[in-house]
Amino acid sequence: MNDLNIGSFTEDGPWEIDPQKIGWKLISEELNAAAQNEIDTVLEPNKIPPLFRTCEIIFGLTKSIGKWYLVSRRKDKSHSYRIISRNLKNTFQRFGPTYVKLGQIISSGEGIFPDELVTEFIKLRDQVPAEPFQVVRNTIESDLNRPLEAVFKSFNYTPIAAASIAQVYDATLTTGEEVVVKVQRSNIATKVRQDLEVMKWIAPFLVGRIPITALANPPALVEIFANTIIQELDFRIEANNMLDIANVLAETKQRKIVVPRPHPTLVTKRVLVMEKLTGFKWDDVEGMQEAGINTEEVLRAGMISFFEGAMFYGVFHGDLHGGNLFVDTKGRVALLDFGIVGRLNQVKRLAFMRLLVGALSNQLDEQIEALKELEALPKDVDTNKLIKELKLDQPVVDPTTLGAEEIIKEIQQLTKSLLGMGAKLPKELMLFAKNMLFLDSAIGKLAPNLDILNEIINISTYFATEHGERIAKEVGFEISEKDIDIEGIKASFGLTSDVESITYKEITERRNKIRQTFESTKKKS
Repeated sequence: MNDLNIGSFTEDGPWEIDPQKIGWKLISEELNAAAQNEIDTVLEPNKIPPLFRTCEIIFGLTKSIGKWYLVSRRKDKSHSYRIISRNLKNTFQRFGPTYVKLGQIISSGEGIFPDELVTEFIKLRDQVPAEPFQVVRNTIESDLNRPLEAVFKSFNYTPIAAASIAQVYDATLTTGEEVVVKVQRSNIATKVRQDLEVMKWIAPFLVGRIPITALANPPALVEIFANTIIQELDFRIEANNMLDIANVLAETKQRKIVVPRPHPTLVTKRVLVMEKLTGFKWDDVEGMQEAGINTEEVLRAGMISFFEGAMFYGVFHGDLHGGNLFVDTKGRVALLDFGIVGRLNQVKRLAFMRLLVGALSNQLDEQIEALKELEALPKDVDTNKLIKELKLDQPVVDPTTLGAEEIIKEIQQLTKSLLGMGAKLPKELMLFAKNMLFLDSAIGKLAPNLDILNEIINISTYFATEHGERIAKEVGFEISEKDIDIEGIKASFGLTSDVESITYKEITERRNKIRQTFESTKKKS
């Protein structure tokens, strides 16, 4: 098909994509601008939130936190954190879809949010009841402006997925193509806007008041959440995201990643009809290997395409997790759910490239300057002072050799220094970090015996060979195999220079050792 030139799709698609003839593609800039205006309106300073909903949320949070404060706070820290995490999870569930969505985002932030919080909020991923099908039918018929039977030959009334924003169904068009239909929940847009206004108003009062979320920065989290969820409320934006990422994959010749084709005429603000793709679930490693699929290659293709999209095109899938992708019988990764996409403007894209290249070559000053451009650090931060204060210029210490008190002291000092200098986590970096954490866990599933250091060198060499000239032109310094600082890479893992190789399995063992050290300290405190 001709559309393979402009997107990484399957070869035998049910229809052809021509961006110049798709109505919702032609107005993509207007849709994004409208979404941004809405975000700005919701986040407007000093805006008074809806009174009734505000009282409902305040009462629920007060009850949840108060119960913990009076009963469980004085128990050992690990148990105490589990209790407040469970209380917050139950409260978010009662608050409804907007808060469930926020909880789901938090649940995929392992390493960013506390383990206890992530563990509890993971339960929100599959605890969203489906809406009655008559409500779904009404949305479809209203948006497509015709009866359901006029569009679909068959429609499975039982959803294959029921998420916080939408439900997903299998169906067959009257023209015979098998499709997947994503339908937005009724009245969700109004509920989301009201809840965001309440969140924004309450967030500043939560700073420092809930120990388990102290480092999460509630106001910043609300801002990030608003920037993602409001765009998710318009499926035309999601369909455009699909085409943009498919195009990036085609441009970089990453045909091991495919995107389902959105239907040219059956996409509205609340309904998204797309090509149906099938394959192995992401965690079905045994099934993939029995089918002769090289899971290491699957993983490598995913990592390379993720970096290429961000570095060279400023766009990447912003919500990678096991439910959003699977692997087809040809060993290709199928990407799903493009409601959350990271986008970097030209300045931030170049800064992001400098950050990654600087990390490979261990150029600390380049990395810090890049973080300033990405707005993770204030522009006036003294680079040399930061390097010294964070002890980045000192020999690496293996954290597995330290006691719990020493590790806690180091973390507290690091946190104090960063916060004191005004460090924050912008939306793009948070999405990137979330994806990196997912890819980290994916190594454990798909390639636990992979030599991590050797793999980093292989991927780095690929970028130096395939993109070295462009990188040199855009960031001002070359990156070649000889420029890769393996000692700096080891240091980022907390490894000393005598370590020659390490598998993901061994890294996991090191992490477990550190975690056990912390757990033993929590029990004593």
